[in-house]
Amino acid sequence: MRNRFERVAGCSALLLAGALLSLVAGCSKHASDETIAQDVQNKVAADPVTKDSTVNVTAKDGKVTLRGTVKDQAAQQKVEQIAHEEPGATGVDDETVVAAQTGAEGAAAEQAATAPAAVPAPAPAPEPQPIVVPAGTDLTVTVDQALSSKTSKAGQTFLATLARAVSVAGVTAIPKGSEVTGKVITAKEKGKIKGEGELSIALTSITIHGRNYTIQTASLDSTVKGKGKRTAVTTGGGAAGGALIGGIAGGGKGAGIGALVGAAGGLVGGALTGNKQIEIPAETALTFSLSNSLTLPPASK
Repeated sequence: MRNRFERVAGCSALLLAGALLSLVAGCSKHASDETIAQDVQNKVAADPVTKDSTVNVTAKDGKVTLRGTVKDQAAQQKVEQIAHEEPGATGVDDETVVAAQTGAEGAAAEQAATAPAAVPAPAPAPEPQPIVVPAGTDLTVTVDQALSSKTSKAGQTFLATLARAVSVAGVTAIPKGSEVTGKVITAKEKGKIKGEGELSIALTSITIHGRNYTIQTASLDSTVKGKGKRTAVTTGGGAAGGALIGGIAGGGKGAGIGALVGAAGGLVGGALTGNKQIEIPAETALTFSLSNSLTLPPASK
């Protein structure tokens, strides 16, 4: 009975000793990695060849990892040698960079070794496209001054204001109120007995957001026949016909026979008597058709 008890006690003691040895081995292993790393770090700092190097030493499961910058290849080799000769070291992973590697190249290599992966840059936004106002677009303006076959002169310029905004693909290309410049092409006074009165005008430029653009439009032409004919004819040049509102006036100031030539029309006539001239009072609305397209900068955001 006693021997049996002694055998059981002996086995228990052996099991307990084994468990303690396993625990001690585990702790000593963790301590060994720290000891290896610290020992290599101290030796690198103390060695004359490697003391000027900036090296960080770590160890895991006995494998030593070296990171940082060394002054030359001799120092790099010496650091590796110190790590390999360290008791308990099972391997060496040398990730050091030689500082003598063409300055910027070496710094870039070191930075690349330690920097996180770069995030791809987002795709650039598409470039905004210019706005093109096509030929044939109507520009309705109000003239800022009176024009007349009697008082106006060929080559004379006049000012007008855009009465209605122009949009392209839902975007306002030319805002209402833009300043417009026009030109008198022909101005001829009607004679009392014979001879035609003529007045022909067109637009030449427009100012949009402070920038002036040259434009070409079809002309608006008006003709008054001699006394014998007593007929007035107003034509709107251009494919769309053009429009002239209040374009023929006679008698006292402000008295007028107005006519609108729409897109479907071409001519309009009105009976006149006496020595009446072609007059366009100030604030008269006129519609011109662009002869050429007009390219404008992209719309601002």
